[in-house]
This record gives sequence, structure tokens and C-alpha cells, in this order.
Amino acid sequence: MLAKNFKKSLLAVNIGLAMGAGFSGVAVAADSEVQAKEDVEVIEVRGIRRSLEASLNTKRFSDSVVDAVSAEDVGKFPDSDVGEALGRISGIAVNRAFGQGQQVSIRGASAQLTRTLLNGHSVASTGWYDQQAIDRSFNYTLLPPEMVGGIEVYKSSQADVVEGGIGGTVIVNTRKPLDLDANTIFGSVKADYGTISEETDPEVSGLYSWKNDDETFGALVAAAYSETNYQRNGIESLVGWGDIVPTTFQQERERTAINAAFQYRPTDNLELGLNIMSLELSANNANTSLFAIFPDDKEAACESVNADGTCTFYRRTGTGANPGWAQTWGRAGSMTSDTVDFDFKYVGENFELEGRVGNTQSDGGTDLTSNYGFWLGTPADYAGTYDATGDVIKIDVANKNFTADDFQGQLSSAGWALKKQPNSDEETYAQFDLKFPVDFGAITAIKTGFRWADHDVKQETYTANLVDSIPAYDASHYYSGTISSGAGYTLPKPNLDQMLADGYAAITSFDNTSIAYKSGYGTVNEENISLYAMADFSGEGVRGNFGLRYVTTDASSDYYALDANGNYANSLSTDSADYSEVLPSVNVAFDLTQDVILRFSAAQVMSRANYTDMFAASTLAGYEDGTLGNEVITTGNIGLEPFKATQADLGVEYYFDGDGMISATYFIKDISSFTKVDQKLNQSVGIIDPDTGLDNWTVATKGTGSGGEIQGLELQIQDGFDNGFGYQANYTYVDSEAPAENFPDRIELFSDSSDHTVNLVGYYETETYSVRLAYNWRSEYMVRELPGFYGNREHQDYGTLDLTAKYSVTDYLDLTFEAVNITEEDSIQIGTATGDAEVKADLRNGYPAWSFEGEARYKVGVAFRF
Repeated sequence: MLAKNFKKSLLAVNIGLAMGAGFSGVAVAADSEVQAKEDVEVIEVRGIRRSLEASLNTKRFSDSVVDAVSAEDVGKFPDSDVGEALGRISGIAVNRAFGQGQQVSIRGASAQLTRTLLNGHSVASTGWYDQQAIDRSFNYTLLPPEMVGGIEVYKSSQADVVEGGIGGTVIVNTRKPLDLDANTIFGSVKADYGTISEETDPEVSGLYSWKNDDETFGALVAAAYSETNYQRNGIESLVGWGDIVPTTFQQERERTAINAAFQYRPTDNLELGLNIMSLELSANNANTSLFAIFPDDKEAACESVNADGTCTFYRRTGTGANPGWAQTWGRAGSMTSDTVDFDFKYVGENFELEGRVGNTQSDGGTDLTSNYGFWLGTPADYAGTYDATGDVIKIDVANKNFTADDFQGQLSSAGWALKKQPNSDEETYAQFDLKFPVDFGAITAIKTGFRWADHDVKQETYTANLVDSIPAYDASHYYSGTISSGAGYTLPKPNLDQMLADGYAAITSFDNTSIAYKSGYGTVNEENISLYAMADFSGEGVRGNFGLRYVTTDASSDYYALDANGNYANSLSTDSADYSEVLPSVNVAFDLTQDVILRFSAAQVMSRANYTDMFAASTLAGYEDGTLGNEVITTGNIGLEPFKATQADLGVEYYFDGDGMISATYFIKDISSFTKVDQKLNQSVGIIDPDTGLDNWTVATKGTGSGGEIQGLELQIQDGFDNGFGYQANYTYVDSEAPAENFPDRIELFSDSSDHTVNLVGYYETETYSVRLAYNWRSEYMVRELPGFYGNREHQDYGTLDLTAKYSVTDYLDLTFEAVNITEEDSIQIGTATGDAEVKADLRNGYPAWSFEGEARYKVGVAFRF
């Protein structure tokens, strides 16, 4: 929106120019004549263009390599998803899982190597799904975008920024009451529709901010609530079973977020703040699958194989004893994150002292897992062809439509499947920073500080003690109606609430003495201390900083030891380790002219190993879970060294307008250490799986790998025009190389690294309405989850087209429309391992491992603010 302002306009323009010149070392004299001119017309930029200009100023005036996303106004974040908004920044690629931008990777480094801070501090986070690893990444789906005021992305390191981001550090900033007008009110209501689920779901959010007349005390409360019925249809491969599996994942998401912020500024020198954040996600889900089983050579003929000898084209007759096996995994999942953060700042005559202390804790995981399995249909229904010669499996059979009437027999909750897997994550932290001006030639200020954090993570797996007899029911008790599924199938629709209720009813208690419990129990405690010293410098046409950060970590892990005969100990053991690192950094910005900046940065950086890799336990996966061929035993390592890299970049930026810029940056990361997975198939460990009656396991161990390099080029341009049109465009090229022996798949690429990433944004806005169209595309990349169920595979190139639009009915009331993934881009993942790779057949030689149909989501809403 463009609004005209006739008051003190030229003064405002001159102040803005003076600030820009001041940062570049150019003195600007006051102009008293300009101050007297109060009725000269000027256009004040608002809307999308204003947001982009604010983000550009953050980048321009930073001493480091920083990009930003800025909210246009209270409640006006540019995207409906925080992760998607980050994906508009050059060098950032979004990892989309379960329909949303959950994690981001920066400059070719894995998403797990991105450090995320909320208002400068850590945020505890756990997963809600038992197939997901416990890592250090932040799940952006927890945070409603309406609560976010802006985001800064540090691509280069500097000594006063918390360590942990080899890719980069993302700082998410929420609103503060003293920054807003007194009695600021915002509210919004939206309806969200998904093209696969075909459900319309509600979203509501609101904010109220108050401060006293003296602007010494302020309070802000913000809240958001949303429900989402998410559905993902796809095809999964289980070659070990001889199966191609159409599947439907349904989730009933319920997200609640509450933020309360308080500021007290009794004097101009002292400011105190308290921020309380509560995030909660209920994520119950049902995963319904149809196993198209090929019983024997008489009923299933293989007509082609790949280089491994794995069948890629089946032709099945309609005879034989077995139809298809169907099952639904019903899970009660949840995740909470609660943070209390106290901060202060005191400005003395010759120093500034600021700090924060706080606690953040998260509980989550799977509260209950249940399973309901049954034979579905007749053998004649499955007569036809199963074609796995392409990137997506094609199924052409006699019948793809099933209802509850096609079940054979009665159903009951599978006792072997009933379990719960809670996770917890907690950190208590304290940080203090002291800055004082100096006059040591070009050095203008010294900053030093201290940070302490005590972090605890726990994972557990409880099997169930059962009632004497679990009742069985007709199919209609658990299924009603139908749902769409992968490969064009229609399957019976599960009643998730009933499945969970009957699962709980079958349990008398949970067992903490079983093999599953001892294998699934693990803790990690970390005590991290860091000290730093940093100097700011500036001179004629140059500015920047240099410094050192010293980091020390003491870590320990409790676990039940597994002996050579396959027996778990009855008491806990503890493994411990420690390490320390010295991380130098330098950032220099040369103001070649008033509008051209040359930047250089170099640093040593680190990211600590993921918690799931540090658990010292020997964890059994696939033990007595009803699925054959997925038996894996994984042993972690508390002594894993952190990911370490030496990095540098060199870039030039030309600011040809207030919101116009073109830039090019070359970057390089020399990786010296990272976590690797060693894996061996078909090993005997002394444990017989009741499902198979065999002692046949995949054995995975975690260790420290070495070597590898990431280098690349970022190009970006943006501009806005007075006629309301504007654009953004950026392209990132990444060359990522890692030694093949560090990965079970033997692919010489770092995880999550795409060679090419493209972002294109075009917009048009007037005083009453705005429209923005954004396209985001990335080339193929490796997704690595071994030794987990989904394994290591190559995700094919992926692009989304998104649209946002707003119409201002009045100055206080807006109508909004959002469309995400308009083209309904599919997620296609293939196995690419070759040679001596110790992985399953469906992860090798281009076999189509997984594919999921793309869903478009549309939102319409109304928003008001005063």
C-alpha cells in the first residue's frame, strides 16, 4: 500500500540518507533549511515493498553476511509458513515434510547444521513421530507466522553469535510492546482448504499490546490456534517383502501458541524484559497401507530386473491363496515447547551490559502406537502389472476400490504393536555480554561475553502389558467410508479415535523391563560453556569485526549395555566425553562507493552432533513390529566429535535504489569432521526377532568422518517501482563433495545439498490491494535417515508456486487469500546407492523407493488491526 505524507517529509528523507552515509563512513551535515519545509509531498513506502526495503537495510548495514525477512506490519508476515518465508532467501533450501517447510538448509549444509534461535536464545523441540530422529534442528511448524516480527539469517559467523550453525544461524524475533503503539490490536480468522484431504480447517490469531504514557512499561499478549486435517497419499516400497505399498497418511493437527512479553524501562539507561512462549502441537495420525504381496513364482512373474537383480516389473495372476494385506498404524502424537526468558540491558557512561537467563523445555513423541491389520479383497482384485521401471511406480490391476465390506474376518488391536515412545528436551541457560568503546586506532569497540547452557535429552520406549483377551469387532467398528490413497487406490477410512481408544483399553500398564524398553532408553546431558572476545573496527570506507570464541563441552549418556550374547544389562551404564574448540572469525565490509559494498568473511565453525547419534544405547528397530526385513540395531556414540568446518566468502553488493540491489557472493566450506554411519547387512547379534524367528540384523554404528568440501555462488537481484510493480530473484549454485566411505549409500554428496536453487518473486500493489506470486525450485538432493526406516534416498527436483493477495476494505480491515503449491508438485524419492553399498534393494540403482502426491492448500481470511 502507498500512503502520502505531507509532514516533515524532506527531513525524514535526509535523516535516512544520513544514517546510510554514517554507516559507510561519510559525514552528513545537518540541513536547517530542509527542516523548515514541512509541506513538500513525499511517498511513504508501505506493504510488500516496505517489507523488502526493511530486509534490504538489514543486509546493507550489517558488518556480517546477513539476510533478513521482515513483517510488513503486525500480523503481516510475508508467508503463511515461517519455513517457506526463509526459502525466499538466496542460499536457503527448504526441506518440506508432511506438507510444510519444517527445516531449512543453508549453502549446501544439512538442515541439521542450521542453528535456530528465538530472540537470541535456544528453543527446546522434540518430534511427534516415532520414525523421526531426535536432532538439533527447530521445527518451524510450531511457530505461527503472525507472531513473528522478523528473521535474521547469519550466513557468516562472528564471535558474539552463539555457536552451532555450520550452515548458518537463524534468529527469529517476536514483537516487543515498547516498539508498538499503545493499545495495538490485531486479529485474524482464516479458512484453510487442502486439495487431497478436501477438508476446510480454521485458523485464528490475535495480539494486544499496551504501554503507559511515559513509555516505561509495556505488556503484549499474542495467541494463535489452528486445526489442520492433513492427508498425504503415496507409494512406498518394501522389496524385502516383495511389496509395493499404496499408502495414506492422515493427521489431525491442532496447534496452539501463546506469547506474553513484558518490558520495563525505568530510565534511559536500564531496560528489563520477560518473554514467555508456550507452543503446543497435537498430531494424532493414521497411516493406512495396502501391501500388494506377490506370494510365489506361480502367481507373480517377474519380467524385468535392474542391475541388482531386483524385480522392476511384475505381472500377477488372479489365482492363489493370498489377496493383499492392509493395515493401519494409529498413533497419538504430540509436542510441546515452553520457554521463559528474562533479559536486561544497562547502558553506562562508557559501557553496555546486557544478558539473559532462561529455561526452555519440550515434551513430545508418540503417546500411543497401535496397529490393525487384515486381509483385504480377493486374489483376483490384484491381477495385473506392477511397473517399477520409472521414478514412480505404476500399478494397473483389476480392482483399486475397497471398502470395509471387503475385509475378511474381524479386527482387533495388535497387542505386539501397543507401545509409547516419549521424548523430552530441556535447556537452562545464562548469557552475559559487555561492550565498551575504545580508541585504539581503527578499533572502535570491544565486546566480550560468556554463555553457559545445561542441556538434557531423553528418549524412552515402553511396551504394553495387556488385558487377558483383546476383543475383536466387525470392520465397521474401526472403518467407515473411504479415503483416496496412492496409485489411484480407494481404501477404507479408519476411525482413528476408536482405534486409539481400543488400544488404550487393551493396556493394563506399560513395561519398563522389556528388551524394547532397555534398547529404547537413552539420555544425553551436555554442559556447554563459551567465552568470546570481539573487536569492532571502522575507518575511511571500511568496517567490520574480528574475534575468537572458545567453546567447551562435557557430555554423558546413560544406557542399558548390550553384551555379546544379545542380553541387556539390568542396570544403567554411563559413557562420558568432552572436547573444546577455538573458533576465530573476521568480517570486513569495504564501502567502495556510497552504493557498492565489497564483503569478505572467514571463520572456523562447528555444529554439535545430533542427539540421536550421541545416545550410547544399542537400539533395536523393527523388533516385533509386524514388518519383516526392517530389523536394525543401532549403536550411538557419546564421543562423537562436532561437525567442524573452515569457511570463507567474498561478495559484492550494489544498492542502486532504496529497495533495489544486485549482488554476487562466492562461498566455500572446508569440512574437517562430521558424523558418519557405518552399516552392515545380515548380521547375527544374539537376538531372535519373534516376527521372523531369525537372528538377522542390519548393524549400524555412529562414528566421526572426515573430509569434504562445499563451495558455491549466490546471485540475487531485487527492485520495486513507483507504479506498484516489483520483483525478487536469486539463484544459488552449490558444489558439494564428501568422501563416499562416510555414507552407507556411497554417494559422494553431503545431505540436503542441491546443486541449484532458484527463487523468483513478482508483486504488484496499490493503496487498496496487493498480489504476490512466488516460485521456489531446487534440484535433486540426498535425504539421509539411515539406519531409520525410510533410509537414504535421492529426492528429485522440487518446485512450488505460491500466491498471496490482500484487499484493504478499510484502513483497519483486510481480506486475504493465500495459495501454496498451486501446481501440486509431487515428492519423488529414488534409491541411488550402487556398488558395495550396504543398503536394502529398494534404496539402490534408481529403484523408485517413495513417492507422495503433492497437495495444494488455499486460505481465505479476514484481518483487522487498530
